[in-house]
Amino acid sequence: MDEICLKIKELRTRRGLTLKDLSDKTELSVSFLSQIERGTTSLAINSLKKIADAFDVNITYFFETPKKEKYVVRKKDQRPYEVKGLESVYTRLNGEFPNRSLAPFVIKLAPNQKKNKSFNFPGEEFYYVLKGAVVFTVGEDDYFIREGDSIHFPSELPHYGENPLDEETLLLCVITPVIF
Repeated sequence: MDEICLKIKELRTRRGLTLKDLSDKTELSVSFLSQIERGTTSLAINSLKKIADAFDVNITYFFETPKKEKYVVRKKDQRPYEVKGLESVYTRLNGEFPNRSLAPFVIKLAPNQKKNKSFNFPGEEFYYVLKGAVVFTVGEDDYFIREGDSIHFPSELPHYGENPLDEETLLLCVITPVIF
């Protein structure tokens, strides 16, 4: 129980929230939240769920054993993977630590890869063309970007990318929030 109390306080202070702010988000009293953080009261699972929702974390976060943070990703440890329904090959470049908000990738687009569907979700996307070229459709507009060019847009807009070339295109991508 002590570890859960510490995690709640650590999350609250890291996010710059007062007990009153957390109380407003959870509908739990300030005094009750203070007692939770000090470990002087028991915590029902439904109260913990309200706290998890307020912090936008899964309730299991409070029961997980902290892993050693990993900030460096060596080339030998990078593993390409494919997302079901997408033709691109992704390689994660992110470190591993709690509450990270950026998702960096290298993306390989196959030669002549065409649109298979549009996407939109809350957040932002940034792409930098390392090799080749890509046509991004963002909202109603098309953008042809080549090696050395970049594009940055709100992910709420419907968007997709196509590789118009007969050769592979390589992109550096950073998105928020972390979605996969």
